[in-house]
Amino acid sequence: MKMISQNEDRIFSLVQAMKGSQVELWSVWLSGFVFIALSLYATQRLPSLKDHSRASKDVIFGITIFTAPKPFKGSTGAKQTLAVRSWLALSPYVTVVLYSQDPSVASFADAFDSRVLVDTNIDFTFLGTPFFHSMIAKSRSHTSEISVIVDPDTIILSGFISTLNHVYQLDHDWLLVVSAQNVSSFPFHLDKSGKHWQTGNGKRMKIQQLQKILQHNWQGKRCYTRMIMVWNSKDVPLHDGVLPPFLYGKGIHNNWVIHEAMSSEFRFVFDASLTITSFYLNEEDDFSPTQGNSSALDIEHRNWEYIGNSHVGANYGSFFYREANSNLVKLLKCNKRYIVVDTKKNVVYSIGHQGAINLMKEKYFPPWLKENRVYCIDSMKPQTISLDCSEKDQREIPATPELPFSLESLLSINADKTKTVILTVAGYSYKDMLMSWVCRLRELFVENFVVCAIDQETYQFSILQGIPVFTDPTAPSNISFDDCHFGTKCFQRVTKVKSRIVLKILKLGYNVLLSDVDVYWFKNPLPLLHSFGPAVLAAQSDEYKTQGPINLPRRLNSGFYYAHSDTQTIAAIEKVVRHAETSGLSEQPSFYDTLCGEGGSNRVGDDKCVEPETNLTVHFLDRDLFPNGAYQELWREKNVKAACLKKGSYIIHNNWISGRLKKLERQVLSGLWEYDPGTRMCLWCWHGTVSDTEVNSEERVDSFLSSL
Repeated sequence: MKMISQNEDRIFSLVQAMKGSQVELWSVWLSGFVFIALSLYATQRLPSLKDHSRASKDVIFGITIFTAPKPFKGSTGAKQTLAVRSWLALSPYVTVVLYSQDPSVASFADAFDSRVLVDTNIDFTFLGTPFFHSMIAKSRSHTSEISVIVDPDTIILSGFISTLNHVYQLDHDWLLVVSAQNVSSFPFHLDKSGKHWQTGNGKRMKIQQLQKILQHNWQGKRCYTRMIMVWNSKDVPLHDGVLPPFLYGKGIHNNWVIHEAMSSEFRFVFDASLTITSFYLNEEDDFSPTQGNSSALDIEHRNWEYIGNSHVGANYGSFFYREANSNLVKLLKCNKRYIVVDTKKNVVYSIGHQGAINLMKEKYFPPWLKENRVYCIDSMKPQTISLDCSEKDQREIPATPELPFSLESLLSINADKTKTVILTVAGYSYKDMLMSWVCRLRELFVENFVVCAIDQETYQFSILQGIPVFTDPTAPSNISFDDCHFGTKCFQRVTKVKSRIVLKILKLGYNVLLSDVDVYWFKNPLPLLHSFGPAVLAAQSDEYKTQGPINLPRRLNSGFYYAHSDTQTIAAIEKVVRHAETSGLSEQPSFYDTLCGEGGSNRVGDDKCVEPETNLTVHFLDRDLFPNGAYQELWREKNVKAACLKKGSYIIHNNWISGRLKKLERQVLSGLWEYDPGTRMCLWCWHGTVSDTEVNSEERVDSFLSSL
């Protein structure tokens, strides 16, 4: 407004000079003109309404905070409850999204109306650990201006909204990180209104008092392990490339994202730990592996999840092969102004008018900053050293991950209430089809499955994908899985693994539904299959003719059958295994010849057989409900899914086709595909989020098949 004042003086002098030679009316007219001109000029010099709202103290923007809590039970539940309430107290425009499958989380969210939401539609491991890449991807479906990822027990005390008020003005996309303090105790809570902190006896505490107490109780160094990540929610990604399948809260992923974001330079990345006060209470560190050989300890602390994250971090990006991320620039508040300081380069960035980031030359400071340099910057350097913890330990790649579960343990964890498990067997060349199968079962809320890995590569892959997997020590080795399709010697050797594993599980007291990975499920068939009762083997018919018996010789499909754990069934499967061991064919002919007799001598009617020694009944399933790959040419239908659902089909088998690539192409083209190998995420997580329409089939085929 100084410029306005100078113009006023100049115009006023001009008016005075003209005063003696002009009539009074002319003077009044000119004064009015000058007043109007000055008013218009001043209006042009004032910030726009948009700029004013951004520069005001209370900028209004939507904030969505994402986290994945543990069950709300005991002391853990109490800490998480306090943390969530602290987030809601930040602003009435904060919404919290909890990623969890636990019922206690849903019950907790119900108390907060629409401000706390529960989302189960992301990828989880079989033990309920969420995938970090799936959380980040799902966050894009929310429309708030600012997105936040935070650990479920991290309390945000102060400075959050005031910092965002200024950061929100930046004219560049940004990623803000905050390292939370570890404190020994915090005997305070929020009142019922959620607005004021108070002691146990109801005495209100000022924020400044709480900050002093936190400083006194601060435990050791601050590291980028427990952190808050905040970014403006725009189309610009956090980093270049793919975010790999890290397990949330199991190490590596925070530092990996920071490193890749800085390397990509899509966003301005900075540390706001000095302007935002956040902390978590000291306890036994759930975010570090616990040593010990006990199976119970392994189950509780899940060492393999940390090991898996290390392997994922080493295989994606450059985090493990470049210098540590110790040069994050810091945001701090100096003389009531926010600046960004790079202590290594000794450079200062100021957040200027309308959010411009102005780079000041080395060792150059404006007068207001120069006067406060000792207080603002020099006193910050000791804190900066403690913030930049070494990442050496995180960069060491540990031993190969292995699940600490025996087959018996996996069965006890995953079996349903009827002691039934779904079993599939897979090799590495079919890993993507395995994942599509797993994703489909999870979409149907079918979780009682286990996977037998034929090779070590499939075993490692399955662990990193959160699948309950085990290996068979008797499985054949040195197999070329690219050529391991129906009719080959490889196929004959591999299929015999399936009946041996089924027999082993039956003897452990569990019912088994054996389903090949090329079987697509429309709905859960277990209630129907279980209704057949004991001493009945319910199997898919491989008969392709639409008319006539479906139990003709060699028409029992051993890629989909249900076996009850009882004496007759176990004895019958033992006979199948013995027959297959001496056969030069696959196990499928052994099933039929053993149970139905060679040439169908044990057939009963058009859809049954009875094995005479064990009195086991084989029931060939209705092909409308359980169609094979040749039945009524369903795979040639324009809409395979609609055609099958019209018949009431539970599944459809992608067999009667030769070659792995042809099998994959047919399934992907049909739209019966549930996995994106590029992002390693299930596709069903995004149904109804991005678009209800199907992804273009040709694009899906080209993208997927080109990756094979």
